[in-house]
Amino acid sequence: MIRSSVAAIILGWLVFPAAAARLDATAVNNAGFPTRPAPEDKIDAAVVKAQVLLDRAQFSPGEIDGKLGENAQKALRAFAKAKSLAADKALTPEIWTALMSTSNDPAITEYTISENDVRGPFLRKLPKKMEDMKTLKALDYTSPREAIAEKFHMSEALLSALNPGKKFDSAGETLFVAGVLKKPTKSTINRIEIDASRQTVEAFDPSGALVAFFPATVGSEEKPSPIGSFKVVSVDRNPTYRYNPDYKFKGVKSKRPFTIKPGPNNPVGLYWIGLSAKGYGIHGTADPSKISKAESHGCVRLTNWDAGLLASSIKKGTPVVFVGEPQGARKS
Repeated sequence: MIRSSVAAIILGWLVFPAAAARLDATAVNNAGFPTRPAPEDKIDAAVVKAQVLLDRAQFSPGEIDGKLGENAQKALRAFAKAKSLAADKALTPEIWTALMSTSNDPAITEYTISENDVRGPFLRKLPKKMEDMKTLKALDYTSPREAIAEKFHMSEALLSALNPGKKFDSAGETLFVAGVLKKPTKSTINRIEIDASRQTVEAFDPSGALVAFFPATVGSEEKPSPIGSFKVVSVDRNPTYRYNPDYKFKGVKSKRPFTIKPGPNNPVGLYWIGLSAKGYGIHGTADPSKISKAESHGCVRLTNWDAGLLASSIKKGTPVVFVGEPQGARKS
């Protein structure tokens, strides 16, 4: 009986999982280089810290979600490339050390919800079909939580995880948020390179140095991205989206042109950077979680905040080069 009880206890330790690692502001701010590989599908304090610092350094991981997924790995490799470090692995002690040296400010900070954050107006629900958007007065956020998460370049899941039990619709409530820069440093961008194969956008200064990186959604099989060299012809904030039936987008049945009012949930988000390739541009998105993970209608899709950073650092005439194999040319 004693032997059986001991065996049961031992087996019990084997079958019950270890307690989940704590996730709060202190855990993130004090995180060091992970001693074991960070998961791609679970929030990790060290990854949150790395993503915030990448965002500040203008090597965007896309949405800060605390997961070492595809976009975070792309950003780490781009950062390593810019620092002349080996990039065969997404995260190494050398890359971590270089990243930590870019900023001494806490990765997670406090933020008090303002009246503007909760005032709205907010959409009850974002329509899935473009035709159903054309009658809306504006393509606003659907909730204060969505708006606050986007303000700090975060996923709503991470925002909630850092603030258990908190309400996001109450002015005066204090939250823990990603400490992204309120006014990012504007870089002098001399050339933009878009890689359709890697689904990335890189920005270079006049000396040829890589100064900014963004994960992107570039084209689709339905409408591949263009090939070659083009130029920026326009930069617009809060654009109105105009649908041309000649585009023949999948799922859009309208045979007449229509427009969709501006807003963060507009099909092209908060920014439109028009290119000399007719009908193509670099723009924001209504769903930052799908960057690099879903197809676009031929254009280059970034998170709203990444599109805004790029838009503030370029001017008309900036060269834009498409490289890599377009999605439409890939074999299944």
